[in-house]
Amino acid sequence: MLREEQLSILRDISQSVAFADDRHGKIGELIADGYVMKDGDLFELTAKGVTAVEEHPAASGASDAEEANASSDRLI
Repeated sequence: MLREEQLSILRDISQSVAFADDRHGKIGELIADGYVMKDGDLFELTAKGVTAVEEHPAASGASDAEEANASSDRLI
């Protein structure tokens, strides 16, 4: 089963969000497990990765809500 941190990385990749270099080491595990593939300098989800993201919408929705709150805070 994927940990929340791994799901967060998969969601970031699926949304083409850049992430910190310290998370790149964790992507190796996801590549080895078949969730992510590397295409040049970019990372892409495999079908297994897409399925994992789709199966955890509650976690994804919480992340989206946090991002919306952070965006509105910056506008103030």
